Amino acid sequence: MKPLAVHHVSINVSDVDAARRFYTDVLGLTERDDRPDFGFGGAWLDAGGQQVHLIQSDATPAPGQHFALQVQDLPAVVAELRERGIDVSSPNPVGTSLQSFLSDPSGNGVELHQVNGAQGA
Repeated sequence: MKPLAVHHVSINVSDVDAARRFYTDVLGLTERDDRPDFGFGGAWLDAGGQQVHLIQSDATPAPGQHFALQVQDLPAVVAELRERGIDVSSPNPVGTSLQSFLSDPSGNGVELHQVNGAQGA
């Protein structure tokens, strides 16, 4: 097997509307209109060429579990989020990249990742 790419990640959220607002209004994802009716709440969002699927559930996020969104300028993104009152960690180098972390309204971990960002830091 040789995967082509990650198509989507699914995350459990306790409040779909709050999660939808967070991911679209704060993190800039766009909502898709092609989600079938599965009989439970949720939303499908675009994040560049990949998708994030929100699933209505009261399951508690596992410690350390997260997914990463790649950004162009992590220090600028962190400053913008902090101006909006979002608690986000300072950019830290990991190899040649930079990463910061925040949580969505349901407590899911989200990494913000800038490839090659540490080279100029």
